[in-house]
Amino acid sequence: MSNTIELKYATRSVPRYTSYPTAPHFGDDVDATVYAGWLAALPASAPVSLYLHVPYCRAICHYCGCHTKAALKDEPVIDYAEGLVAEIDLVRAAIGRRLPVGHVHWGGGTPSLLPVPSFEAVVAKLREAFDFRPGAEHAMELDPRTVTPELAVALAKAGVTRASLGVQDFDATVQQAIGRIQPIETVAAAVAMLREAGIAAINFDLMYGLPHQSAATIRRTVELAHEFAPSRIALFGYAHVPWFKKHQRLIDEAALPGATERIALERTARDVLAEFGYEPIGLDHFALPQDDMAKAAKSGDLHRNFQGYTTDACATLIGFGASSIGQSAAGFAQNDPDIGRWRRAVEAGRLPIAKGKALDDDDRLRAAIIERIMCDYAVDLDAVCAEHGTDAGAVADAFARLEEPARDGLVTIDGHRLTVTDLGRPLVRIVAAAFDVYLARTAARHSVAV
Repeated sequence: MSNTIELKYATRSVPRYTSYPTAPHFGDDVDATVYAGWLAALPASAPVSLYLHVPYCRAICHYCGCHTKAALKDEPVIDYAEGLVAEIDLVRAAIGRRLPVGHVHWGGGTPSLLPVPSFEAVVAKLREAFDFRPGAEHAMELDPRTVTPELAVALAKAGVTRASLGVQDFDATVQQAIGRIQPIETVAAAVAMLREAGIAAINFDLMYGLPHQSAATIRRTVELAHEFAPSRIALFGYAHVPWFKKHQRLIDEAALPGATERIALERTARDVLAEFGYEPIGLDHFALPQDDMAKAAKSGDLHRNFQGYTTDACATLIGFGASSIGQSAAGFAQNDPDIGRWRRAVEAGRLPIAKGKALDDDDRLRAAIIERIMCDYAVDLDAVCAEHGTDAGAVADAFARLEEPARDGLVTIDGHRLTVTDLGRPLVRIVAAAFDVYLARTAARHSVAV
């Protein structure tokens, strides 16, 4: 019965809810002037998070869904770093004061492609513009193939405390099919260099739903990943969206697992991770019990933002770089995704905002409800609504959309308290989508639910 229910929902297109409203609903009514006003109004004492996007890789992996492009030489990356420094100055001027920082995250692309002097220049500018709090987490996404002893030492010296390595899969056949040849020895060397430099907190990113994966190969990948003892492992479902990411057409669709196989792959990986003592965190993360993320999940302090699940409790996220998205109580603001336009705006002294979404009270209420569903698998609507100055009647429309998943055993409803069942956990996005009033208004295509 459970397989039948999972299959019913597994191929439905729903957002990942790293934000609400989601990016397809951003518009050009949020521009540089609006964003400057939001920055100027930020509370002086509340810590903020910083996100820096570096949209370059040496080559584009076939499966990639990120906003990035290939750079075979360092010159475009060096030039980009200079743009980041200039943008930091613009943002600091708009804020008008030096705000405290609680969390920094570098994503891409491959942020580690920044030559060490360029990386150090950007970090120096960040520290000049912001007040880094003691104990602030400073994390970077890394391609193991780009890690060198020099880079590892530079990251540690700059205060990087956590590294997230894109492993995806250890199977040679799968690696060939996705255009990412990465022997286990390469990953082992990267982990060793980072730990020797003093970066002890290591994350691995793994994927299911890739071409030629089987229960046996994904089990072996998880077993090999466990040997490196990463404190966190993310298990992402491959989103095949060739209409949006043209390079994904290089993947042989005939080699992709179907819905039934995807469910089995995810379940196999999840079971093996549990055997090794990793605790499930929300939809797709796993952490060792002593890790801060596992502790946050137990205490109800887990959060979700554009980087996925996080311990970051800052209410404001400031984005830097092409396509990056910032978030505050006022709304979302996204930089121009075109690197050239982004750089020209910065050179002209303009905040490079292309679009965004100003939030109203209903948006903020539903965002809070969706975050708790995605993080806790449960939500007390009376409590959350009270925090937002209203009652559960404000989201009464969701109950009609919850009838089907409740009837199928994905969620239980006790008055105004919702609890996602064990059956419903892999499909938690379906439950969260009941509170999304924008979803039916757009033709945007999202990844499948499992």
